[in-house]
Amino acid sequence: MHGNRLYEGQKLALKYFFVAMVLFGAQLLFGLLAAIQFLYPDFLFGVLDFSINRIVHINALVVWLLYAMIGAVYWLLPDEAGREVVGIKLGNLAFYVLTAAVAVVVLVYLFVQVGPGKESTIWFITEGREYIEAPRWADIGIVAVVLIFLYNVYATTMSGRRTGILSVLMADLIALAGLYLAGMFYTDNIAVDQYWWWWVIHLWVEATWEVYVAAVGGYILIKTLNANRKVVEMWLWIEVAMMFGSGILGLGHHYFWIGTPEYWWEIGALFSALEPVPLVGLFVHVLYDWGKHSGQGHKIINVPAFAWLTVETFGNFLGAGVWGFMHTLPQINLYTHGTQWAAAHGHLAFFGAYVTILIGAIYLAIQGKAGLKELKMTKAGWWAIVLITAGMLFMTVALTASAYVQTMVERGMYGATWQGYFAAQANRWFLEGMGWRLAMGVVVIAGYVLLIYDMLTCTKKQPAEAYEGEVAAAAA
Repeated sequence: MHGNRLYEGQKLALKYFFVAMVLFGAQLLFGLLAAIQFLYPDFLFGVLDFSINRIVHINALVVWLLYAMIGAVYWLLPDEAGREVVGIKLGNLAFYVLTAAVAVVVLVYLFVQVGPGKESTIWFITEGREYIEAPRWADIGIVAVVLIFLYNVYATTMSGRRTGILSVLMADLIALAGLYLAGMFYTDNIAVDQYWWWWVIHLWVEATWEVYVAAVGGYILIKTLNANRKVVEMWLWIEVAMMFGSGILGLGHHYFWIGTPEYWWEIGALFSALEPVPLVGLFVHVLYDWGKHSGQGHKIINVPAFAWLTVETFGNFLGAGVWGFMHTLPQINLYTHGTQWAAAHGHLAFFGAYVTILIGAIYLAIQGKAGLKELKMTKAGWWAIVLITAGMLFMTVALTASAYVQTMVERGMYGATWQGYFAAQANRWFLEGMGWRLAMGVVVIAGYVLLIYDMLTCTKKQPAEAYEGEVAAAAA
């Protein structure tokens, strides 16, 4: 913001945030439908099958997170650089092109669904690669949009003030864009093809995204706590060193399953567990420094953003760290691979590492758009964070319980045979775990409804003193 007006880049960020929250709702809806079908396979059979619901659920997650990530960068970029975003008209065009492409891809998923085993299916319906099913034309469109985004970021930073946060983002966004290209070509050898596919799935998410959220998290801490910038930027460079080191080596815990040497087992398991450490270090160090040096009158300037960032710090540690390390050791993964262990880890890791911090970034934008000096937490906001967080935690526990049944019955008792698979799927305890997963999905959706309500109304429920800054700026 400059004066009491938003930069054009920040107005573009609000557009990205709006679409992100719509897609977040779509992700939850299709996840709920898939959870129902897991227990009642006849539900919507032949109309909207489980495989399609799962594709939309997962891809909506990835796309809404990308929208929110791009939005967060457009919000902080002019503020950090001290100038308007360069090429903002091109940035707006890219937003509308991307949104139109996403709408077309979703409609194809829902109404066309599958195609013949020909090249045309890869180009116009789906590439059929788990988590990155987008057709080839959409892949090319995403690359074009990201190139425009990179131009906006680099041109603005190079001609404005270059902070440590922007320097880290500049390096990270190149890696983020480059790694996506690894999923845009095929090889005849399935092991080699899976090798490159994992570079997208694992490194794209667990290296570049982690560094990204550290940069955004550092910006949120500066804005909500007036945190010491030197402390924040020191931890950002530690994050870069550990993520591009531990993230790349951590990928090795997948390699055993595609025929690579055994030494990757231990290397992958060890370094994969180190990935959440810098974010926890950043948060704890900043909080300690803030409490020690800020005196008695210090305040949290944006309580909702700080609350969601707090959930992110420890949710990332639990989801990516603890639940990830639970089943990455090859001696354990031998039994857990392909079970609900992966779903338990994935749900909590994505929520803890990315969903939470991006919601925090949106609350920061809400405060800025309203021109408020402070943003307090409302009752709806508290209920939203409680329901969504509790729902995700208990959903993870339910999936973990079902995973235990699979590992014991399917893998331990029956030796990973088809007979064992069906025996585990019919087990009472497995089904009860999946039932609780469905129930917790309903809880999360209730929290989402409250979250949207709060985002739309929270600025109207602030105490009178919160508007002092806005009134003074308007008078000036």
